[in-house]
Amino acid sequence: MDYRALPSGDFTMTNVQVPACLLGQDGDLVTTEISIEEGRIAGPQPIAVDMEGAIALPCFTDMHTHLDKGHIWARSPNPDGTFMGALTTVAADRAANWRAEDVRRRMEFSLRCAYAHGTARIRTHLDSLPPQDDISWPVFSDLRDAWAGRVELQAVCLIGCDAFSTDGAFAHTADLVAAHSGVLGMVTYPVEDLDDRLRGFFAMASDRGLDADFHVDETMDPSSETLRAIARVAMEVGFEGQIVVGHCCSLSTQDETRALDTLDLVAEAGIGVVSLPLCNLYLQDRHAGRTPRGRGITLVHEMVARDIPVAFSSDNTRDPFYAYGDMDMIEVMREATRIGHLDHGKPDWPQAFTQTPARLCGFASGDIHRGAPADLVITRARSWTEFYARPQADRIVLRGGEPIDRTLPDYAELDDLMETT
Repeated sequence: MDYRALPSGDFTMTNVQVPACLLGQDGDLVTTEISIEEGRIAGPQPIAVDMEGAIALPCFTDMHTHLDKGHIWARSPNPDGTFMGALTTVAADRAANWRAEDVRRRMEFSLRCAYAHGTARIRTHLDSLPPQDDISWPVFSDLRDAWAGRVELQAVCLIGCDAFSTDGAFAHTADLVAAHSGVLGMVTYPVEDLDDRLRGFFAMASDRGLDADFHVDETMDPSSETLRAIARVAMEVGFEGQIVVGHCCSLSTQDETRALDTLDLVAEAGIGVVSLPLCNLYLQDRHAGRTPRGRGITLVHEMVARDIPVAFSSDNTRDPFYAYGDMDMIEVMREATRIGHLDHGKPDWPQAFTQTPARLCGFASGDIHRGAPADLVITRARSWTEFYARPQADRIVLRGGEPIDRTLPDYAELDDLMETT
Protein backbone atom coordinates (compact mmCIF):
# COMPACT_ATOMS: atom_id res chain seq x y z
CA MET A 1 0.00 0.00 0.00
CA ASP A 2 1.24 3.48 -0.88
CA TYR A 3 0.45 5.17 2.40
CA ARG A 4 0.45 8.56 0.67
CA ALA A 5 -2.45 7.60 -1.59
CA LEU A 6 -5.19 8.81 0.73
CA PRO A 7 -8.62 9.58 -0.71
CA SER A 8 -9.94 13.11 -0.82
CA GLY A 9 -12.97 14.04 1.26
CA ASP A 10 -14.39 11.93 4.08
CA PHE A 11 -12.72 8.65 5.09
CA THR A 12 -11.42 6.60 8.00
CA MET A 13 -7.79 5.68 8.57
CA THR A 14 -7.69 2.27 10.24
CA ASN A 15 -4.67 0.57 11.81
CA VAL A 16 -2.97 3.92 12.50
CA GLN A 17 -0.75 4.45 15.54
CA VAL A 18 -0.86 7.52 17.82
CA PRO A 19 1.18 8.20 20.98
CA ALA A 20 -1.04 7.22 23.88
CA CYS A 21 -0.31 10.46 25.75
CA LEU A 22 -1.88 12.47 22.91
CA LEU A 23 -5.11 10.53 23.41
CA GLY A 24 -5.13 10.97 27.18
CA GLN A 25 -4.11 7.35 27.71
CA ASP A 26 -1.22 5.57 29.39
CA GLY A 27 1.37 3.63 27.45
CA ASP A 28 3.38 4.13 24.31
CA LEU A 29 1.89 3.85 20.80
CA VAL A 30 -1.81 2.98 20.52
CA THR A 31 -3.33 1.41 17.42
CA THR A 32 -6.57 3.20 16.63
CA GLU A 33 -8.76 4.72 13.92
CA ILE A 34 -8.91 8.35 12.82
CA SER A 35 -11.95 9.41 10.81
CA ILE A 36 -12.26 12.64 8.85
CA GLU A 37 -15.48 14.34 7.84
CA GLU A 38 -15.66 17.83 6.34
CA GLY A 39 -12.11 18.58 7.43
CA ARG A 40 -12.54 17.56 11.06
CA ILE A 41 -11.96 14.45 13.11
CA ALA A 42 -15.27 12.61 13.28
CA GLY A 43 -16.99 9.27 13.66
CA PRO A 44 -16.41 6.29 11.34
CA GLN A 45 -16.83 6.91 7.60
CA PRO A 46 -17.87 4.48 4.79
CA ILE A 47 -14.50 4.68 3.05
CA ALA A 48 -11.71 3.05 5.07
CA VAL A 49 -7.96 2.97 4.42
CA ASP A 50 -5.65 0.51 6.18
CA MET A 51 -2.61 2.57 7.25
CA GLU A 52 -0.60 -0.56 8.11
CA GLY A 53 0.64 0.83 11.44
CA ALA A 54 1.72 4.29 10.24
CA ILE A 55 2.39 6.79 13.08
CA ALA A 56 0.21 9.93 13.09
CA LEU A 57 0.80 13.07 15.13
CA PRO A 58 -1.09 16.35 15.41
CA CYS A 59 0.54 19.26 13.60
CA PHE A 60 3.33 20.80 15.64
CA THR A 61 3.70 23.91 17.78
CA ASP A 62 7.13 25.58 17.51
CA MET A 63 7.09 28.01 20.42
CA HIS A 64 10.60 29.49 20.37
CA THR A 65 11.87 30.71 17.02
CA HIS A 66 13.59 33.78 15.57
CA LEU A 67 11.94 34.31 12.21
CA ASP A 68 13.41 37.80 11.90
CA LYS A 69 16.99 36.48 12.09
CA GLY A 70 16.46 33.51 9.79
CA HIS A 71 18.47 32.89 6.62
CA ILE A 72 21.09 35.63 6.97
CA TRP A 73 24.02 33.21 7.17
CA ALA A 74 24.98 33.64 3.51
CA ARG A 75 25.64 37.35 4.02
CA SER A 76 26.59 37.30 7.73
CA PRO A 77 28.15 34.01 8.85
CA ASN A 78 29.33 33.52 12.41
CA PRO A 79 33.11 34.07 12.23
CA ASP A 80 34.02 31.50 14.90
CA GLY A 81 30.80 29.70 15.87
CA THR A 82 30.73 31.24 19.36
CA PHE A 83 27.89 32.93 21.19
CA MET A 84 29.71 36.26 21.14
CA GLY A 85 30.40 35.83 17.45
CA ALA A 86 26.67 35.37 16.91
CA LEU A 87 25.74 38.45 18.96
CA THR A 88 28.11 40.80 17.20
CA THR A 89 27.41 39.46 13.71
CA VAL A 90 23.64 39.71 14.08
CA ALA A 91 23.89 43.22 15.51
CA ALA A 92 25.92 44.35 12.50
CA ASP A 93 23.59 42.66 10.03
CA ARG A 94 20.52 44.13 11.70
CA ALA A 95 21.89 47.64 11.52
CA ALA A 96 22.86 47.28 7.88
CA ASN A 97 20.03 45.23 6.39
CA TRP A 98 16.88 44.75 8.46
CA ARG A 99 14.50 46.93 6.51
CA ALA A 100 10.85 45.92 6.33
CA GLU A 101 11.07 44.12 2.99
CA ASP A 102 14.18 42.18 4.02
CA VAL A 103 12.58 41.03 7.29
CA ARG A 104 9.28 40.16 5.62
CA ARG A 105 10.78 38.00 2.88
CA ARG A 106 13.04 36.05 5.19
CA MET A 107 10.26 35.50 7.73
CA GLU A 108 7.89 34.30 5.03
CA PHE A 109 10.52 31.91 3.68
CA SER A 110 10.75 30.28 7.12
CA LEU A 111 6.96 30.12 7.41
CA ARG A 112 6.74 28.29 4.09
CA CYS A 113 9.29 25.76 5.35
CA ALA A 114 7.50 25.26 8.67
CA TYR A 115 4.12 24.84 6.99
CA ALA A 116 5.47 22.26 4.53
CA HIS A 117 7.00 20.26 7.39
CA GLY A 118 3.75 20.17 9.39
CA THR A 119 3.89 23.06 11.88
CA ALA A 120 0.60 24.84 12.55
CA ARG A 121 1.53 27.23 15.38
CA ILE A 122 4.66 29.38 15.88
CA ARG A 123 5.84 31.84 18.51
CA THR A 124 8.71 34.01 17.29
CA HIS A 125 10.97 36.40 19.15
CA LEU A 126 11.54 39.74 17.43
CA ASP A 127 14.65 41.84 18.06
CA SER A 128 13.06 45.01 19.45
CA LEU A 129 15.75 47.53 20.26
CA PRO A 130 14.63 50.82 18.72
CA PRO A 131 14.27 51.58 15.87
CA GLN A 132 13.91 47.89 14.91
CA ASP A 133 10.74 47.46 16.95
CA ASP A 134 8.85 49.92 14.76
CA ILE A 135 10.04 48.05 11.66
CA SER A 136 9.57 44.41 12.62
CA TRP A 137 6.29 44.45 14.59
CA PRO A 138 4.12 45.82 11.75
CA VAL A 139 5.75 43.32 9.38
CA PHE A 140 4.91 40.53 11.82
CA SER A 141 1.27 41.59 12.10
CA ASP A 142 0.92 41.71 8.31
CA LEU A 143 2.32 38.17 8.06
CA ARG A 144 0.09 36.95 10.89
CA ASP A 145 -2.94 38.13 8.92
CA ALA A 146 -1.64 36.72 5.64
CA TRP A 147 -0.96 33.29 7.18
CA ALA A 148 -4.18 33.00 9.18
CA GLY A 149 -5.67 29.56 8.69
CA ARG A 150 -2.31 28.03 7.82
CA VAL A 151 0.10 28.95 10.64
CA GLU A 152 -1.11 30.69 13.80
CA LEU A 153 1.50 33.25 14.88
CA GLN A 154 2.55 34.96 18.11
CA ALA A 155 5.48 37.30 18.72
CA VAL A 156 7.66 38.22 21.69
CA CYS A 157 9.80 41.34 21.97
CA LEU A 158 13.50 40.68 22.55
CA ILE A 159 15.89 43.05 24.32
CA GLY A 160 18.74 42.54 26.78
CA CYS A 161 17.99 43.18 30.44
CA ASP A 162 20.67 45.88 30.53
CA ALA A 163 18.55 47.84 28.01
CA PHE A 164 15.40 47.60 30.13
CA SER A 165 13.91 50.64 31.82
CA THR A 166 10.42 51.43 33.03
CA ASP A 167 10.22 54.59 30.97
CA GLY A 168 11.49 55.85 27.66
CA ALA A 169 12.25 53.43 24.84
CA PHE A 170 11.07 50.18 26.41
CA ALA A 171 7.74 51.68 27.48
CA HIS A 172 7.16 52.43 23.80
CA THR A 173 8.16 48.88 22.87
CA ALA A 174 5.82 47.41 25.50
CA ASP A 175 2.96 49.52 24.14
CA LEU A 176 3.81 48.28 20.65
CA VAL A 177 3.76 44.68 21.87
CA ALA A 178 0.35 45.19 23.47
CA ALA A 179 -1.01 46.87 20.33
CA HIS A 180 0.06 43.83 18.28
CA SER A 181 -1.26 41.29 20.84
CA GLY A 182 2.23 40.03 21.64
CA VAL A 183 4.19 38.75 24.63
CA LEU A 184 6.67 40.77 26.68
CA GLY A 185 10.16 39.31 26.50
CA MET A 186 13.70 39.94 27.70
CA VAL A 187 17.11 38.26 27.87
CA THR A 188 18.34 37.87 31.44
CA TYR A 189 21.96 37.62 32.55
CA PRO A 190 23.70 38.68 35.75
CA VAL A 191 23.46 42.43 36.30
CA GLU A 192 23.69 44.16 39.65
CA ASP A 193 20.10 45.37 39.85
CA LEU A 194 18.38 42.45 38.09
CA ASP A 195 15.68 42.06 40.76
CA ASP A 196 14.62 45.68 40.35
CA ARG A 197 14.58 45.32 36.57
CA LEU A 198 12.44 42.20 36.87
CA ARG A 199 9.98 43.96 39.18
CA GLY A 200 9.64 46.74 36.63
CA PHE A 201 9.30 44.26 33.79
CA PHE A 202 6.53 42.28 35.51
CA ALA A 203 4.73 45.52 36.39
CA MET A 204 4.78 46.63 32.75
CA ALA A 205 3.51 43.23 31.61
CA SER A 206 0.75 43.22 34.24
CA ASP A 207 -0.36 46.75 33.38
CA ARG A 208 -0.82 45.67 29.75
CA GLY A 209 -2.23 42.22 30.43
CA LEU A 210 0.75 40.50 28.77
CA ASP A 211 2.41 37.14 29.36
CA ALA A 212 6.20 36.94 29.76
CA ASP A 213 8.85 34.97 27.86
CA PHE A 214 12.54 35.13 28.80
CA HIS A 215 15.84 33.98 27.33
CA VAL A 216 17.59 32.76 30.48
CA ASP A 217 21.14 31.78 31.45
CA GLU A 218 22.22 30.87 27.91
CA THR A 219 25.72 30.08 29.10
CA MET A 220 27.71 27.26 30.64
CA ASP A 221 28.85 29.55 33.47
CA PRO A 222 27.44 27.98 36.67
CA SER A 223 27.39 31.37 38.40
CA SER A 224 24.65 32.59 36.04
CA GLU A 225 21.49 32.07 38.12
CA THR A 226 18.98 34.53 36.73
CA LEU A 227 16.38 31.74 36.57
CA ARG A 228 16.26 31.80 40.39
CA ALA A 229 15.70 35.53 40.31
CA ILE A 230 12.84 35.27 37.82
CA ALA A 231 11.05 32.63 39.89
CA ARG A 232 11.62 34.44 43.16
CA VAL A 233 10.56 37.89 41.90
CA ALA A 234 7.54 36.51 40.02
CA MET A 235 6.23 35.01 43.26
CA GLU A 236 7.13 38.12 45.24
CA VAL A 237 5.09 40.42 42.97
CA GLY A 238 2.31 37.89 42.38
CA PHE A 239 2.60 37.98 38.59
CA GLU A 240 -0.53 36.33 37.17
CA GLY A 241 0.46 35.89 33.53
CA GLN A 242 2.07 32.82 31.99
CA ILE A 243 5.86 32.84 32.30
CA VAL A 244 8.04 30.86 29.91
CA VAL A 245 11.82 30.63 30.12
CA GLY A 246 14.10 29.32 27.39
CA HIS A 247 17.60 27.80 27.33
CA CYS A 248 18.59 27.63 31.07
CA CYS A 249 21.91 26.07 30.01
CA SER A 250 23.84 26.95 33.18
CA LEU A 251 21.71 24.51 35.19
CA SER A 252 23.67 21.73 33.49
CA THR A 253 26.96 22.93 35.00
CA GLN A 254 25.79 23.93 38.47
CA ASP A 255 26.10 21.97 41.67
CA GLU A 256 23.34 19.36 41.59
CA THR A 257 21.79 20.39 44.90
CA ARG A 258 21.72 24.04 43.90
CA ALA A 259 20.27 23.33 40.45
CA LEU A 260 17.50 21.14 41.84
CA ASP A 261 16.65 23.74 44.46
CA THR A 262 16.24 26.26 41.63
CA LEU A 263 13.90 23.86 39.86
CA ASP A 264 11.80 23.61 43.02
CA LEU A 265 11.38 27.40 42.87
CA VAL A 266 10.50 27.23 39.15
CA ALA A 267 7.83 24.62 39.87
CA GLU A 268 6.42 26.68 42.73
CA ALA A 269 6.24 29.76 40.49
CA GLY A 270 4.37 27.86 37.76
CA ILE A 271 6.95 28.64 35.09
CA GLY A 272 7.13 26.70 31.81
CA VAL A 273 10.43 25.86 30.13
CA VAL A 274 11.35 25.52 26.48
CA SER A 275 14.55 23.68 25.64
CA LEU A 276 16.47 24.49 22.45
CA PRO A 277 18.93 21.61 22.13
CA LEU A 278 20.05 22.13 18.53
CA CYS A 279 21.14 25.75 18.97
CA ASN A 280 22.61 25.14 22.42
CA LEU A 281 24.62 22.17 21.20
CA TYR A 282 25.95 24.36 18.37
CA LEU A 283 27.00 27.36 20.48
CA GLN A 284 27.75 26.19 24.01
CA ASP A 285 31.18 25.02 25.14
CA ARG A 286 32.70 25.99 21.80
CA HIS A 287 36.41 26.76 21.92
CA ALA A 288 38.80 26.70 18.97
CA GLY A 289 40.77 23.46 18.79
CA ARG A 290 39.01 21.94 21.81
CA THR A 291 36.41 19.19 21.72
CA PRO A 292 33.26 20.33 23.57
CA ARG A 293 32.52 18.58 26.85
CA GLY A 294 29.10 20.04 27.63
CA ARG A 295 25.89 19.64 25.65
CA GLY A 296 24.17 22.78 26.91
CA ILE A 297 20.76 21.10 27.22
CA THR A 298 18.88 22.04 30.35
CA LEU A 299 17.63 19.60 33.00
CA VAL A 300 14.49 18.42 31.24
CA HIS A 301 14.11 15.09 33.05
CA GLU A 302 14.42 16.74 36.45
CA MET A 303 11.89 19.36 35.36
CA VAL A 304 9.18 16.94 34.31
CA ALA A 305 9.75 15.03 37.57
CA ARG A 306 8.58 18.26 39.28
CA ASP A 307 5.61 18.70 36.91
CA ILE A 308 7.27 21.70 35.25
CA PRO A 309 5.86 22.00 31.71
CA VAL A 310 8.67 21.34 29.21
CA ALA A 311 8.63 21.97 25.48
CA PHE A 312 11.25 21.69 22.73
CA SER A 313 11.56 24.07 19.79
CA SER A 314 13.63 25.03 16.76
CA ASP A 315 15.19 28.32 17.89
CA ASN A 316 17.37 29.84 15.15
CA THR A 317 17.53 28.87 11.48
CA ARG A 318 20.52 29.46 9.18
CA ASP A 319 21.77 32.50 11.05
CA PRO A 320 24.85 33.20 13.22
CA PHE A 321 23.25 31.54 16.26
CA TYR A 322 22.63 28.30 14.38
CA ALA A 323 23.99 27.66 10.90
CA TYR A 324 21.51 24.89 10.09
CA GLY A 325 17.86 23.93 10.59
CA ASP A 326 14.74 24.14 8.43
CA MET A 327 11.86 24.84 10.84
CA ASP A 328 11.22 21.08 10.88
CA MET A 329 9.84 19.87 14.19
CA ILE A 330 10.43 16.22 13.34
CA GLU A 331 14.12 17.10 13.11
CA VAL A 332 13.83 18.77 16.51
CA MET A 333 12.13 15.64 17.90
CA ARG A 334 14.82 13.36 16.51
CA GLU A 335 17.73 15.42 17.78
CA ALA A 336 16.18 16.26 21.15
CA THR A 337 15.55 12.56 21.72
CA ARG A 338 19.20 11.74 21.04
CA ILE A 339 20.72 14.71 22.85
CA GLY A 340 18.45 14.52 25.90
CA HIS A 341 18.08 10.72 26.12
CA LEU A 342 14.31 10.96 25.90
CA ASP A 343 14.02 7.49 24.39
CA HIS A 344 14.23 5.61 27.70
CA GLY A 345 12.33 8.21 29.68
CA LYS A 346 8.62 8.76 30.17
CA PRO A 347 6.48 7.81 27.15
CA ASP A 348 4.73 11.20 27.08
CA TRP A 349 7.57 13.21 25.52
CA PRO A 350 5.57 13.70 22.25
CA GLN A 351 3.49 16.21 24.24
CA ALA A 352 6.59 18.42 24.48
CA PHE A 353 6.40 19.09 20.72
CA THR A 354 2.63 19.39 20.41
CA GLN A 355 0.23 19.90 23.32
CA THR A 356 2.55 21.41 25.95
CA PRO A 357 3.90 24.28 23.82
CA ALA A 358 0.40 24.98 22.51
CA ARG A 359 -0.89 25.24 26.07
CA LEU A 360 2.01 27.46 27.21
CA CYS A 361 1.34 29.85 24.34
CA GLY A 362 -2.44 29.79 24.70
CA PHE A 363 -2.92 28.27 21.24
CA ALA A 364 -5.61 25.73 20.43
CA SER A 365 -4.39 22.45 21.86
CA GLY A 366 -3.72 20.46 18.70
CA ASP A 367 -5.36 17.40 20.25
CA ILE A 368 -6.59 14.44 18.24
CA HIS A 369 -10.22 14.30 19.35
CA ARG A 370 -13.62 14.30 17.70
CA GLY A 371 -14.49 17.76 16.41
CA ALA A 372 -10.89 18.98 16.19
CA PRO A 373 -9.49 20.10 12.83
CA ALA A 374 -7.95 17.18 10.93
CA ASP A 375 -4.48 18.75 10.99
CA LEU A 376 -2.14 15.76 11.08
CA VAL A 377 1.37 14.66 10.24
CA ILE A 378 1.43 11.04 9.06
CA THR A 379 4.65 9.08 8.62
CA ARG A 380 5.51 5.74 7.10
CA ALA A 381 7.24 4.77 10.36
CA ARG A 382 5.55 1.98 12.33
CA SER A 383 7.65 2.23 15.50
CA TRP A 384 9.75 4.86 17.26
CA THR A 385 13.00 3.32 16.04
CA GLU A 386 11.74 3.64 12.45
CA PHE A 387 10.47 7.15 13.18
CA TYR A 388 13.79 8.41 14.53
CA ALA A 389 16.05 6.50 12.15
CA ARG A 390 14.99 8.55 9.10
CA PRO A 391 13.94 12.19 8.57
CA GLN A 392 10.45 11.13 7.40
CA ALA A 393 10.90 13.20 4.26
CA ASP A 394 7.93 11.41 2.66
CA ARG A 395 5.51 12.33 5.44
CA ILE A 396 1.96 13.44 4.66
CA VAL A 397 0.73 16.71 6.14
CA LEU A 398 -3.04 17.02 6.32
CA ARG A 399 -4.64 20.39 6.93
CA GLY A 400 -8.40 20.30 7.24
CA GLY A 401 -8.23 16.66 6.19
CA GLU A 402 -6.57 17.39 2.85
CA PRO A 403 -2.90 16.77 1.97
CA ILE A 404 -0.92 19.96 1.38
CA ASP A 405 1.78 20.58 -1.20
CA ARG A 406 5.00 19.93 0.74
CA THR A 407 7.34 21.51 -1.81
CA LEU A 408 9.97 23.52 0.07
CA PRO A 409 11.02 27.00 -1.12
CA ASP A 410 14.30 27.30 -3.00
CA TYR A 411 17.12 29.08 -1.16
CA ALA A 412 17.86 30.90 -4.43
CA GLU A 413 14.73 32.99 -3.83
CA LEU A 414 16.71 34.92 -1.19
CA ASP A 415 19.90 35.38 -3.24
CA ASP A 416 19.28 39.06 -3.91
CA LEU A 417 18.98 39.71 -0.17
CA MET A 418 22.39 38.16 0.43
CA GLU A 419 24.17 40.99 -1.36
CA THR A 420 25.76 42.70 1.64
CA THR A 421 25.58 46.44 2.18
